[in-house]
Amino acid sequence: MHPPLPGSGPTPLPTVPAPPPSQRRLVVELAIVLLLSLGASAIWSVLQFVDLNTRAAPIGEQQVALNPARSDRAWLDLLYQLTGIALDLVPVALVCWLLWRARRPHLGALGIDAARPVRDVLSGVALVLVIGVPGIALYFVGRQLGLTVDVVPSPLDAHWFTVPVLLLSALRAGLTEEVIVIGYVFERLKRLGWGSGRSGMWPIIIAAAVLRGVYHLYQGVPALFGNIAMGVLFGWLYARTGRLVPLIVAHTLIDVAVFVGYPWAYATFPQLFG
Repeated sequence: MHPPLPGSGPTPLPTVPAPPPSQRRLVVELAIVLLLSLGASAIWSVLQFVDLNTRAAPIGEQQVALNPARSDRAWLDLLYQLTGIALDLVPVALVCWLLWRARRPHLGALGIDAARPVRDVLSGVALVLVIGVPGIALYFVGRQLGLTVDVVPSPLDAHWFTVPVLLLSALRAGLTEEVIVIGYVFERLKRLGWGSGRSGMWPIIIAAAVLRGVYHLYQGVPALFGNIAMGVLFGWLYARTGRLVPLIVAHTLIDVAVFVGYPWAYATFPQLFG
């Protein structure tokens, strides 16, 4: 049997580029991603806020645990914590998959690249100073006015792995909130035409900021408005620079201060949080 002559085989079919997704498909995709992540958190936060405000005790006299233990057995608590962090990052992986580009920068649609890492980190650190101090002040004002729930942190010396897990939790929060609420939501809403009117990017900025505020509502009304303000600032910076890494760095460092610095201060200066 003779080998086939060159060119005598089946002719390969021409590659036809996939059509861009329709607006309806983008809306459904956006709803699914949010309901798998921070949209679901917003729903639970509203329910928890209603729960706290319909009890006999005022919200200022109630407590919410921050990063509580999941088990009284250390090894199982560690597995619970690590599993929770990993599962919370699945929607981030989904967003990266949906917006992945074949050419570099692969995550350019999310505003993520490695073009200027040092500048991005320094910008994130500067943002911490702008946001962190007013955020702490807002919490104390809310506590004094009885409008903010008492956020009770877990002790740092509970286990040997407590601080490393809290650092991972801070990174998880920075990645989840900024990649989804800023990078992904901005890209999809722009595709849906939200940023093309006279008001420019402001409808997207406000929508993302309100979402950020709502999933923090369980802490009280001051947390709602404080996080909306943070979301407006982050959204404005992202719309202006198109860079997401400084926001991830800033958010992660702020949560490191909350998850690690706040428990230390809570234990060291209990009279401030009484």
